[in-house]
Amino acid sequence: MKISILTLFPNMFNIFDESIIGKAREKDIIKLDVINIRDFTKNKHKKVDDYPYGGGAGMVISPQPVVDSIRFAKKENKGKVIFLGPRGVTFNQELAKKLSKEENLIFVCGHYEGIDERAYKYFDMEISLGDFVLTGGEMACIPVIDSICRLVPGVLGKEESFMDESFYHGVLEYPQYTRPEVFEGEKVPSILLSGHHENIRKWRRQQSLLITKEKRKDLFNSLELSKEDKKLLK
Repeated sequence: MKISILTLFPNMFNIFDESIIGKAREKDIIKLDVINIRDFTKNKHKKVDDYPYGGGAGMVISPQPVVDSIRFAKKENKGKVIFLGPRGVTFNQELAKKLSKEENLIFVCGHYEGIDERAYKYFDMEISLGDFVLTGGEMACIPVIDSICRLVPGVLGKEESFMDESFYHGVLEYPQYTRPEVFEGEKVPSILLSGHHENIRKWRRQQSLLITKEKRKDLFNSLELSKEDKKLLK
């Protein structure tokens, strides 16, 4: 997968040099380039923003450097152009799975008080993390890209690494335990020590359902429970 990120703050994405995504880049599973929107401004002082027409607080990003940076990215990347902004669809695991199947993606990070309305027609999609305010699109872009990339085949060691995670199948993940077997008087559930894989699978599914029902009733109520699920809940 090739990802292009258009931003005013390129150094914020150095985080993708590290950990799992960094290793995936070393293996060329993920190709990521960061493009500085400021490089495309025609203003001699490298200014990319200006005061809003009609008055108001803050500054608005001009359309010209944004549109020109998109055109530049499109020379090497024919993917969807995704803007990180408050009008967008709320990001979730289903959208992450859908976007992880794309070969190319372009992300545009907004900043300041917004972006000139005339730039919006160059976006194919807008994504929001939720109903809260961030200092810039970069802060939303990082978790979105991380969530997408880890679903790309080869990025994680085994497919099971993400298949059992929270939200992947619409439920929260089951409890996890490791050594020591006893910690401050609390023991690891005996079923996990039994070696009986089918019983462990059922226990884990039961725990996922119970935790989801307790912690996220909205998710639980949207589930289509199987006959086994209903039996486990009883």
